[in-house]
Amino acid sequence: MLNVVLGISTVVIGLAAAVMFGLAVAKIVRTVRLGRPVEPERKGPFGQRLTTVVIETLGHTRMLKWRWIGVAHWFIMVSFPALVFTVIEAQGEVFDPKFTLPLIADSTIYGLFIEVIAAASLVGIVALLVYRLLNRRRGRSSRFANSRMWTAYYVESYILGLLLAIFVIRGFKVAMDDFPFPVWATPVSHAVGSVLSGNPDVALPGIVITAAFKLIISYAFFIVLALVLTMGVGWHRFTAPINIYFKRNADGAPSLGPAKPMMDASGTKPLDFEEADPDVDPFGAAKITDFSWKGLLDFTTCTECGRCQTQCPAWNTGKPLSPKKVVMDLRDHTYATAPHLLNGTTAESENVPQDVLALLERPLVGTDGAGVIDAEELWACTNCGACVEECPVDIEHIDHILDMRRHQVMVESDFPTEANSLLKNLEEKGNPWGMAANKRMEWISELDFEVPVAEDSLPEGTEYLFWVGCAGSLEDRGKKTTKAIAELLHTAGVKFAVLGQESCTGDPARRLGMEYVFQMMAEQNIETLNEIGAYRIVASCPHCFNTLGREYPELGGKYEVIHHTQLLAQLVESGKLTPVNPVEENITYHDPCFLGRHNKVYTPPREIMEKVPGVKTQEMHRCKERGFCCGAGGARMWMEERTGKRINTERVDEALTTNPDTISTGCPYCQVMLGDAVNEKKAKGEVKDTVEVIDVSQLLVRSVRKPEAATSDAGPAETPAAESPDAKNSDDA
Repeated sequence: MLNVVLGISTVVIGLAAAVMFGLAVAKIVRTVRLGRPVEPERKGPFGQRLTTVVIETLGHTRMLKWRWIGVAHWFIMVSFPALVFTVIEAQGEVFDPKFTLPLIADSTIYGLFIEVIAAASLVGIVALLVYRLLNRRRGRSSRFANSRMWTAYYVESYILGLLLAIFVIRGFKVAMDDFPFPVWATPVSHAVGSVLSGNPDVALPGIVITAAFKLIISYAFFIVLALVLTMGVGWHRFTAPINIYFKRNADGAPSLGPAKPMMDASGTKPLDFEEADPDVDPFGAAKITDFSWKGLLDFTTCTECGRCQTQCPAWNTGKPLSPKKVVMDLRDHTYATAPHLLNGTTAESENVPQDVLALLERPLVGTDGAGVIDAEELWACTNCGACVEECPVDIEHIDHILDMRRHQVMVESDFPTEANSLLKNLEEKGNPWGMAANKRMEWISELDFEVPVAEDSLPEGTEYLFWVGCAGSLEDRGKKTTKAIAELLHTAGVKFAVLGQESCTGDPARRLGMEYVFQMMAEQNIETLNEIGAYRIVASCPHCFNTLGREYPELGGKYEVIHHTQLLAQLVESGKLTPVNPVEENITYHDPCFLGRHNKVYTPPREIMEKVPGVKTQEMHRCKERGFCCGAGGARMWMEERTGKRINTERVDEALTTNPDTISTGCPYCQVMLGDAVNEKKAKGEVKDTVEVIDVSQLLVRSVRKPEAATSDAGPAETPAAESPDAKNSDDA
């Protein structure tokens, strides 16, 4: 009688769970479809995108960065579909405790497969539970800070209960001598069986009750999911593969590099400001429906794991910004407003209850709790990309932050006051510092060789246009790097020319959210570059490198762009440049975010340092993919840090743990930010006066020069000239 009652009850609960889960899936689909269309290229090619999904899910490529946690999670992930067989088996066992699956019931391979998956998952889930309990005590430094812990504990408890039930049922069958699998294939089951009763009066009802327990908690899991649509830690099992499929890069690369362009209302082409209609075309994100449906899927998929948060430079230095919390808050707001929007209720509708009206009219960005996201959170982002790099389900945090910035800047005119000067300088002077255009040429007069300047066209035989950039031509430390690069190219016999009067690429304006100024500057530069025929460009600034090579193509500017460290590494490798003078220094290298994470250029700068005699290198704890930002990206270089510790100070503190004589980098922004932090510490007596921050090119030029010339910042080179090798547009990643 017991088995009949439990059997019928579990079937009823199972059917209810199936119906509720189906309705929940339909509601999520309808909610996600509230978003705007995505760029057409996200939908294909099918084969390549499907391959990426398989590699990232079955290969667990993102999760395995976290070593044992990734391994534990892999077994748990595999157990979710694999152990469905045991749930089906339990539905039969609750009616008949001696029920077995047909065909595979006596297969040792099946028995071994379930044993391994269940045992490894059991160890994994216990380890993750303990890790979560211990880690959350760390407060703000815990990656679980801001997470809703009950949802994670619920899911983990369900998995634990399911796995224990599997072994209890198997154990009872072992005790009754009704288990077809040998000890070597199922050792855990036999160990459990050795402590359970083999008396049929105990074992048979024990199997029925345990099977019913397994079914009830399994069906309850789907019911809870249906009731809590914002439980990313549960829903990601179903949404993550879809989210990965529609990521920006079909080849599987993290969604970094170029900023997502503003699209028109159709979502099929970039927004043309001359033709745009503000009443139709969204200028950034002012409300949930201004995000693309991929954005709403991002919010739905967040697992609240906190990996983005642990790597965020803003969060790590006491700022309020947590990429995880931003996504969670947007998710909660999405699913709070979606039922009303799906019913056709808007803020303009008649007879809208006050609480619903307040919800629908709540701005995405505000202060003192008025907005879904606090303005201080929004403007703390450096666009470093650490969040996107770490996210195991490919959420595109930067795109959503940038969309909200665009609305705040272009529609609300509400942004940090310091950025006013930045935009004014860009529009009036063509550079962020507001310096006169003729200042861009001054560094050339400090060299002892001629640098060709392209006016109407490139000089005959020019191999590269050297895009010096604003920092490289106007900022004193940047000019030293520029002169070092020019000297090295001259020494190697590379025929290059400069524009001299180029304007900023527009990167600071775009990352601030002022897309209009970016497009204006980009179109002007593209016209100039196309007129002079400059299609091979070497850039010293990673921001220029990223903008020229990855963002200008969307506006018609297609160039082969190489970073100076890539070109210099090629010249050293080919023998065109030969480091001979020893540089007896301990050096640690700082990875610029827009060179490293955004464009996967990690190797060339390190190859250059390895070739310099006498140099001893030591990596910082956070380097390469997990490198820590200098604090300048996202237009933050022109905004004050008023909360928490300065990001550049945090990075220098980390660099100093390697006891360096020199901190090297490959970015003028990083050189300024890290240099300022070092100088501040020198003034306080916290670091020796000899510590300096230099570009890799400056290190190389010291070794390539003859000894008598080595003390000069940009003296003439005497190494015989040689031909330039072919440049490549990207690193080996």
